[in-house]
Amino acid sequence: MKSRDAENDANNDAGGALRAVTAALVSLVALWGLLGPAAPAAYAASAPPRLADGFGLTVVRQPQWADDDERTFFFSLRSEQVPVYAAMEGQIPDEHVVMVTLPAGYGDDATRYPVLYNLHGAGDLPNAMRNKVIPERATEGVPLITVTPNGGGKGWYTNWLNPGELGPQNWRSFHLDELIPFVDANLRTVATREGRSIAGHSMGGLGAFHYAETRPELFSYVGSFSGTLDLHDSALRAAVVGSGVIAAYGTPLNGPDAVFGPPVWPLDGGWNAASAAQNVAPLRGMGVAMYAGNGGDLTVDPALSLAEKVDRQSAVTTAAHLRAAGIPYRFADYGDGTGWGEGCNGKHNQDPCLQADMDDFVKLIAKRPVTSR
Repeated sequence: MKSRDAENDANNDAGGALRAVTAALVSLVALWGLLGPAAPAAYAASAPPRLADGFGLTVVRQPQWADDDERTFFFSLRSEQVPVYAAMEGQIPDEHVVMVTLPAGYGDDATRYPVLYNLHGAGDLPNAMRNKVIPERATEGVPLITVTPNGGGKGWYTNWLNPGELGPQNWRSFHLDELIPFVDANLRTVATREGRSIAGHSMGGLGAFHYAETRPELFSYVGSFSGTLDLHDSALRAAVVGSGVIAAYGTPLNGPDAVFGPPVWPLDGGWNAASAAQNVAPLRGMGVAMYAGNGGDLTVDPALSLAEKVDRQSAVTTAAHLRAAGIPYRFADYGDGTGWGEGCNGKHNQDPCLQADMDDFVKLIAKRPVTSR
């Protein structure tokens, strides 16, 4: 295992270039997916909290426990910022499922808890089993609420520039302006910057850094688990472009310029503005952590190896910008996974690696003092 802590006029031409980029890069996309308010009312120990509408969100399905352990529940919302999205199999396009993991004993008293927002990857579901199991294991015995919101199969945690027939796809506004105050109003949270952290896997890693860079007053710690942080990288642009034209990521499909605008120079300003790697200055004063493997054995699941290598390089690039800005960070560069987590092989989208990543990140944020208020 290698783990280190670092102190460590051309519209026509552009249209042709867009088509060329789409055709050349879309085949790579599979590598990143499929492969202070008043305290809420008390509730009976046998029932999850009941939630009230507000902040542009309407509760359409009240919380249900995920299992008999009664730590994790899920519920569904409608959002004014993303009224309808490109749904994957099993999703309802005008409903957003949110998964919440509570600390043990949440229902026993009036204690307030810090919150970790956990952003899932492309092609993933917020209520997938991994988004229950990994947070539950990582927060066992830790006084922390974990919230995993719907990010869509290809939402990319941003306000889309050209959403077309889908209508508004303002994922950033949904999560930051609607969901966070909704959670603070309905659950007993520490509703301050110091009581809030954010992390995510792959697409979600980009989302976590993008949200923290856009609204640094909201978060005290940010983490990326094999995140697609560097949108200057053509392979990572391919992941975004490709997710729009593969039905498994959600339908209807969308064009290459839907999310961040045209992906080719000199029209790619939206991509550059959203690239987490180069826009790190707002992270000053925030805890920063990144995790990645090296892809492990290239002869086994080479697509997953390549995906992880590309995402690792995006973390390396981000680390260079953090160093240049004088911002401290942790980069767990764990190679082929040996010694990092049981069963971790250093490849992309592997639950044992993600479990070890989140375990480490939760330990980091648990060290930060939080004043309940």
